[in-house]
Amino acid sequence: MKTRFSTVDIRAVVAEINAKFLGMRVNNVYDIDNKTFLIRLQKPDSKAVLLLESGIRIHSTEFEWPKNLMPSGFAMKCRKHLKSRRLVVIRQLGVDRIVDIQFGSDEAAYHLIVELYDRGNIVLTDHEFTILNLLRVRTAEVEDVKFAVRERYPIENARPPEPLVSVERLTELLSSGPKGEQVKKILNPHLSYGATLIEHCLIEAGFSGSVKLDDQFNIVQGTRDAPKVLEALRKAEEYMEKTESFCGKGYIIQKCEKKPSLAPDKQAEDLLTYEEFHPFLFAQHSKSAHVEFASFDRAVDEFYSKMESQKMDVKALQQEKQALKKLDNVKKDHEQRLEALHMEQEVDKLKGELVEMNLPLVERALQVVQSALANQVDWTEIGLIVKEAQAAGDPVACAIKELKLQTNHIAMLLKNPYIGSDEEGDAEQEVLEHPDGEAQKAKKKNKSKVQKNKVQKNKPMLVDLDLNLSAYANAKKYYDHKRHAARKEQKTVEAAEKAFKSAEKKTKQTLKEVQTVVTIQKARKVYWFEKFLWFISSENYLVIAGRDQQQNEMIVKRYLRAGDIYVHADLHGATSCVIKNPTGEPIPPRTLTEAGTMAVCYSAAWDAKIITSAWWVHPHQVSKTAPTGEYLTTGSFMIRGKKNFLPPSYLMMGFGFLFKVDEQCVWRHRGERKVKTLDEDMESVTSSTATLLIEGEELNKLKKIKDKYKDQDEEDRELMMKLLGVSGSIMCSSPPLDTHDGDGETLLASLTGQPHPEDVLLFAVPVCAPYTALTSYKYKVKLTPGTQKKGKAARTAVLSFMRAKESTAREKDLLRSVKDTDLSRNLPGKVKVSAPNLLAAKKK
Repeated sequence: MKTRFSTVDIRAVVAEINAKFLGMRVNNVYDIDNKTFLIRLQKPDSKAVLLLESGIRIHSTEFEWPKNLMPSGFAMKCRKHLKSRRLVVIRQLGVDRIVDIQFGSDEAAYHLIVELYDRGNIVLTDHEFTILNLLRVRTAEVEDVKFAVRERYPIENARPPEPLVSVERLTELLSSGPKGEQVKKILNPHLSYGATLIEHCLIEAGFSGSVKLDDQFNIVQGTRDAPKVLEALRKAEEYMEKTESFCGKGYIIQKCEKKPSLAPDKQAEDLLTYEEFHPFLFAQHSKSAHVEFASFDRAVDEFYSKMESQKMDVKALQQEKQALKKLDNVKKDHEQRLEALHMEQEVDKLKGELVEMNLPLVERALQVVQSALANQVDWTEIGLIVKEAQAAGDPVACAIKELKLQTNHIAMLLKNPYIGSDEEGDAEQEVLEHPDGEAQKAKKKNKSKVQKNKVQKNKPMLVDLDLNLSAYANAKKYYDHKRHAARKEQKTVEAAEKAFKSAEKKTKQTLKEVQTVVTIQKARKVYWFEKFLWFISSENYLVIAGRDQQQNEMIVKRYLRAGDIYVHADLHGATSCVIKNPTGEPIPPRTLTEAGTMAVCYSAAWDAKIITSAWWVHPHQVSKTAPTGEYLTTGSFMIRGKKNFLPPSYLMMGFGFLFKVDEQCVWRHRGERKVKTLDEDMESVTSSTATLLIEGEELNKLKKIKDKYKDQDEEDRELMMKLLGVSGSIMCSSPPLDTHDGDGETLLASLTGQPHPEDVLLFAVPVCAPYTALTSYKYKVKLTPGTQKKGKAARTAVLSFMRAKESTAREKDLLRSVKDTDLSRNLPGKVKVSAPNLLAAKKK
């Protein structure tokens, strides 16, 4: 698969960007990863986005790309210098794969130089090409030029365009190439066209695209082939000129693979994946499957945007092929076993027949050896006696080929006495060359060749004879073996049929699972809050927290708003939690406690197994302004005013799954997570022993208030509770509004931990939360500080979920489709997993 730009690609895309985007101003700069950046451009009437990937590509994009959680230092530097500046020009430096993008003019100009070769680089310079920032510092190999901040970027070192190569130079290049090497590979390092364009032009000049240097390719100066190659290079030069002001189409070349199928009568489906992208439809691709686009820039954008999705398709195809290969191996093994058993029967039958046909000879040989053994003749002497008899031409001795006295056997070469002498000689010669016999050959050779080793009845065969048995008994012994092999063959057929049906069923299930997983993964929507630590509280509030100090900083600056609650703990490494409150009404105590548990569990308290308290404050109490003479580090904040401490938090988290339900099924799950009334919450508080929701003193106050003011309305009671210093949020009986995502879709209501059998489930979302928030979930385990690693713990939990009797086929598919990296990323550290029947699942 083609992964990076060639010189032709660079020239074409630079021409298209110059034609479409010049004059647009930089709105912002984002980074996708450590070497991929987005530059958002705009005019009063239009917008565009340029995508730059160090060492790989540059093009505009119409797709949404996931941006980094926090802008990198390089992105911030680009924002500082490039924001609001016009895109003046974009050009290629010489014929090197280096692109210079200029923003602003004259002394106010800045350059973004993108290197699209080797490991690549992106360099920000001022108008004099003094480096302001760059992705990686390096030193040039030849001129000892250092690429570092405050050094000058050497644009003059770019390789200038060269005139067309001469016949003499071309002959020299070809003559110095190794014999048998392809012509395009020899020329490519010395020319700027690229191997694909050279191959295309060779084809147009009458050569094969993969023509090699050999005896048929004449490279002597002045002969036929050198001028033809030069003509091909002249065509390549014409294509280079076309790309200078390119305004043509773009092409994506596709690779076609057959999708395997279990049904023999069903036609195999084609899987088309993107293989290469080009600004021209080159000759070598004219007969290949391809997709045409209005511009090359658009084709490149489509190619890279679908790359990840198609990797999933290719991976699924490989898994399907592997599953079918296993099934085919089972089938072949079954056939080979049957063939070997059938061959064994044929050999035993023939040996028995040969013994019967040579009965006097066999009987005499047995008697001679038995007599010698009975007279206690030495084994070595018996061998010498047999050899002397053979030399004298004794027919009995000549038939004895081997004495196997250790096992009380002799091997005799027996033949059909009713065949002619010529046939007999040929047959004997063949057996002498293969003294092990047909049965041994069948066992020793590859099983796939058993068909070729058919037993031929007219050929002599080595037959082992038991000295304890008569000739008739030896014949009967082979017939008995034949009958035993026949019974064994029948049992093998029956067992193999069952095994094959089982393997076929398993293969069908594997194929179905592979396709289901790919489909689910493609449909899976990643929500904005999943980049943080998060959970949905028992009362339907979204709680988010930072994974590190940078995310803590982001959560407070970007997501903490009026009405929300900030929760933290005075512990090393404690995360900053924000309870999102779209209604603005007071947050209930249960949600506050759950957020406090999260703040404590994602801190040093988890490993140290310390039970302590978290606290909460309002957004206006959180400030980034430090006292005079002090400095606040990233992720640290100044809290002004009173901290509201929560009850001690138990180190008890849970791991489970939420399921995304279709819009038509959301109505079933409204009210699953709601704020309870005073009576309900007091009942849950008194019955719960696992988690302390509010202190005993406050509970007594609530009881007194309930009795004294039971006849007053809700508003009066809440006011009285505030005057008494008790949180009035417990009186709130209406659930908060659902959080909305960027598309305006009701989000929290469509995520349920209690899937209904009639629900249409779209995908599963793993969640790690305080255990009290997961009590109603269908799939959940308890996590406490332990010794098991996160990844293994998560996989163990998922395995137990999938083995549960109540799990449906669709739920299993959704659980199976979740990537391993997503499963364990939110677990607080090393854990102990607790759940009913977990030990049984581990053993299985």
